[in-house]
This record gives sequence, C-alpha cells and structure tokens, in this order.
Amino acid sequence: MTDKRVIFLFPGQGSQYQGIGSDIAARFESARRTYEEASDTLGYDISKLSFEDPAGQINLTRFTQPVLLTHHMACLRAYQELADEPIIPHAAAGHSLGEYSALVVANALSFPSALNLVKQRGELMGEYGEGEMSAMPVDLETAKSWADRYFCGIGGINLPAQTVVAGAAHDLDALESDFVAENPRKRSVRLKTEGAFHTYYMVEAARRFRGALESADLTEPGIRVLSNYAGRYHEQEPRLIKAHLFFQLFHPVNWIGCIRSALADGINTFMEFGGGIGKGEVPADKRPNLEGMIKKATRGAEIEIEYFSAINVDSVEAAARLG
Repeated sequence: MTDKRVIFLFPGQGSQYQGIGSDIAARFESARRTYEEASDTLGYDISKLSFEDPAGQINLTRFTQPVLLTHHMACLRAYQELADEPIIPHAAAGHSLGEYSALVVANALSFPSALNLVKQRGELMGEYGEGEMSAMPVDLETAKSWADRYFCGIGGINLPAQTVVAGAAHDLDALESDFVAENPRKRSVRLKTEGAFHTYYMVEAARRFRGALESADLTEPGIRVLSNYAGRYHEQEPRLIKAHLFFQLFHPVNWIGCIRSALADGINTFMEFGGGIGKGEVPADKRPNLEGMIKKATRGAEIEIEYFSAINVDSVEAAARLG
C-alpha cells in the first residue's frame, strides 16, 4: 500500500455491544495483554465487563468510554501482531471519544493516560449531563432551526444531510413528533447515549474535566490528528490540543469537516479499528460504525477511496493481508 495515504479511524459511543472484544482476546495474545493493561489501569475487570457485561453496565457512559478505547487499541494491536508489515498511517481521527484513541496512535498520549482521561470524562459526562441525542436526516441549517424551537442543541454534523440534535428527552420527543408531521417520509434515529453530549448540557462536565486535561501528560503528536471541535488537523502544541478536547465536550462533533480536511490532505484510504454495529449478537456479525458515513461523504470525490476495517477476528485477519 505504498501508494496510499492512510488514515486510521476510531468510532465513538454507540458502537459498543455486549461481547465486544471477546473474539480477538481469545485469538490474539496482544489483545489479551491490552485488556490486562486496561484492567490494571482502571482498577476493575474491563474484560468481564466487555465480554459478559453481567451487571448491564456497558451502555453507561462511565464504562462505555473505557470499553471502546480498550477495544480500539486491542484491535489495532491484534492487526499489528498479525501483519508482516503493519501500515504506518499518515494521519488519525476519531469520532468524539475516538479522538483519544487517535491521539494514542499518534503517540501524543500513552494508552494508560488516555484510559484515565476517558474514565474521568465518562464519569463526569454521566454525572453532570442529561438528555438524549437524535440523528436527523437534514442539513445543519435545517436541524438548527428545529433544535432552536425546542431548546435543543447541535451535537454533531456527521454528513451534509445528517445532523445530530440533542436535548431533554421530552424536548426531543416533541421535536421528532412535529418533524415527522411536516416530513412524513423522513425519520430521526435516537442514539445509544446517556446524555445530550457536545451541547450546552455538557458545560459543567467540561468545567470539571479541565483540570484532568491540564495535568495530563500529552506531547506533540507524531502524526497528524484531526480535531472534532475544529474540523481540521490539531496544531502541534499540546496546550492547544487540550483546549480543543475541552471545547469538544460542549460543541458539535464536526465530523464532515474532519472528512473534508482528510480529503484535502490527499487521504485516499480509511482504516477503522474497534467498535461495531448491527443486529447480530456476536462480534463476527458486526459491521464498522463509521464506514457508511465515510462512503457517503466521499461519494463523488476526485480521488478513488478505499475502506478497510479491523473490528473482529475476520476483519483483523483481512486487514493484515493488505499489501
């Protein structure tokens, strides 16, 4: 793949599921070590939580975020263990929580440091946040006009015609009901989140998270990393990166901006690590979380785009065979 400009991608909340990581931990020694390292860092058995979820906690934000970060790294390390010549990416990006994994790949954060940050981030978002999120099949301007009427905020700009709104459950209920009444052929989709993330509902969580960010050992990235907050590459200065991670908590995830910035940089190959979505109950049944958005956003691009993933045993093995 010497002629490819590759970006590594990491999905955010909504891509967790009971049993996540169980297959790669059974197959790859590097994945097992990753789960052991995460458990030692977090102070609880994240393997049991991820593989079995006996207490039904995996969808609680305080646990979802460490679960996904660990799975991201376990899939990446399994791929690196198996591949004869693992790809070295030109850049990295992640959706919301996934941005921390991208910074780990760029060697700006160590894996334990990132785990400690997302542990605190998830705890604060769960404790001080409230509300829900809904993906609307409309552009930003239209979504904002609806959100404003119901005291909701914009939580994410995923695609030119897909915008996430967020707010109190009763406000979203009213918004969706009236939206469908006016647009009977369109439907919004509620997301698996515990709060109205990336909106004004997260301001108090962000205020309390600032100290953790400021004290974190974060260094200049070794490769370029896209900022959800800015929709473009982070500056190299660690303090600015921390500031953008702070603002990310209560500003929309500008995912379409990130994709456009990647394309403008000549990125032509996307590789997604970790997470999984779909109705199937086992890892082998899951499909990549970000693939659909990337393919829609890059349709008609001037350069030919390729997409690969490493989210379960089969896809890790397929990714390792890439030349």
